[in-house]
Amino acid sequence: MASDEYRLFPCELCGGKQFVEIPEARIYTADQPIHVCKDCGLVQVIRRRSPERIAQVWADDLFKTNYTARIPAVKARQIYVAETIDTHLALTGKQVCDIGAGEGDFVRMLRDDYGAKVFGIEPSTANCVRMREEGIACFDGTAEQFVNSGSERKQFDIVTMIWTLENSNSCRRLMDVAWSLLRERGHVVLATGSRILVPFKKPLHYYFGGINAADTHAFRFSVNTLEGLMAESGFEKTYVNHYIDSDVLCMIGRRTDRSRPIAWAHDDCRRVLEFFTRWHHDTAFYKAS
Repeated sequence: MASDEYRLFPCELCGGKQFVEIPEARIYTADQPIHVCKDCGLVQVIRRRSPERIAQVWADDLFKTNYTARIPAVKARQIYVAETIDTHLALTGKQVCDIGAGEGDFVRMLRDDYGAKVFGIEPSTANCVRMREEGIACFDGTAEQFVNSGSERKQFDIVTMIWTLENSNSCRRLMDVAWSLLRERGHVVLATGSRILVPFKKPLHYYFGGINAADTHAFRFSVNTLEGLMAESGFEKTYVNHYIDSDVLCMIGRRTDRSRPIAWAHDDCRRVLEFFTRWHHDTAFYKAS
């Protein structure tokens, strides 16, 4: 069993080692700190456990007790992302790998409703059993383990990560896995919540709140830092949705040969901190329930 040993990490996006803590975060996280990188503005938990341990917590604890995708709100956002992919990349006949496939609802939708050929990577054995019972090919383990497993490499047209990057030990490593699994000029599709440097869409206790270990949700993206993650990982942004008034931030990137740097805009750390201060003050108008 993986251990609960923690260690400090540099910035996952730019490699920086200077951080500022978000003062308001501890109020909502049972006194667990969340930081902002002073160089690029990425919001992150810098004290984290191993990829295997975080995957284990998700598989053995959170999926069993706290989380299911089989509720209307999650189904709605999955449909939104599926329609976005189909509109811009045409799913029929495409080979699609979903990293962090969960209970398999999203890949099942891509297969049954859009005609994609699907494969899931998922650390929960119970979820993999469920997917296989429904005829969905999958790998029982982490994305890093899949790449290192020595099994036949699949080459995909599209790799999807929907509400997955933020729950990993290393979003950069997941992007490297995506890059390695894609065909030349294949596409990665990233979806996460649209919460940072946009109009407030929920009280802060619903965003930071809870008693779960902070490193099970280690990264929180703005449009700039998500595009930066793509750029630093060898993907050129080809599409981003109208995230400013949507609950969803959905971005598509095309795989490049990594021979040239791709420019992206950093977030100002001071602006990010001020945003959370304003959000905290706004939250005081709403009941914590």
